[in-house]
Amino acid sequence: MTVTTLGVARADGVLTLTLDRPNQLNALTDELSDAFAGELEQAASYDDVRVVVLRGAGRAFCAGADISVVDGPNRLDVRALDRANRIVRAITRLDKPVVAGVHGAAAGVGCSIALASDLCVAAESASFLLAFARIGLMPDGGSSATVAASIGRARAMRMALLAEPLTGREAYDAGLVSHLADDDAFEAVLSEVVSRLAAGAPLAMAATKRAVNAASFDALDEALERERTGQAMLLRTADAAEGMRAFAERRRPDFEGE
Repeated sequence: MTVTTLGVARADGVLTLTLDRPNQLNALTDELSDAFAGELEQAASYDDVRVVVLRGAGRAFCAGADISVVDGPNRLDVRALDRANRIVRAITRLDKPVVAGVHGAAAGVGCSIALASDLCVAAESASFLLAFARIGLMPDGGSSATVAASIGRARAMRMALLAEPLTGREAYDAGLVSHLADDDAFEAVLSEVVSRLAAGAPLAMAATKRAVNAASFDALDEALERERTGQAMLLRTADAAEGMRAFAERRRPDFEGE
């Protein structure tokens, strides 16, 4: 583990990146986001790496941006969106398959990162939550595009507007994730998927990834820019400030539309 609390391991053709802030449910700090994006970008130059695995330490995948100690929108600004967008672009542009192994919560931008991955292995205990509306914000990290592309507009609206979580099984049944595993079998299923990818033909997988993403995520860059513009505006509102205060104080927010 590095000082950024990002675990990095390379072995047998697999690069594993582990968000390692278990006491904070692997919430992303600025430093951790930068390190995470940097490793994903660097992965393109590793000739010995055939597949990249994204994981979270402890009982969650990633709870999103760390706003637990944020003093309103003054400390959560457009730079956080740029960091999230950098991670998502690195995942989708990498010419190697990226697999998210999700147990526990994948919330906010953590959900966005998991769903930007090429394959997502979810444990029964997993939950996928676009929690932005709860704090007066909108989905970012490309999730306004990736969720709708996977499960359709109606279900995407339900996740985004009502901030309703999907369990691992619900996410699998809806087509949001590629694999579902019992909690006890999660590691075995994830290992099998990763091993099959690592043994595959890298040029064919790269071409396949480009083709499928071009067909399904053709407007991802535009979505990222729309999210950036909308989120930057929302971050300046009183509702967002109230939402983040309420989150830190563990109470229900009182939104006034200002």
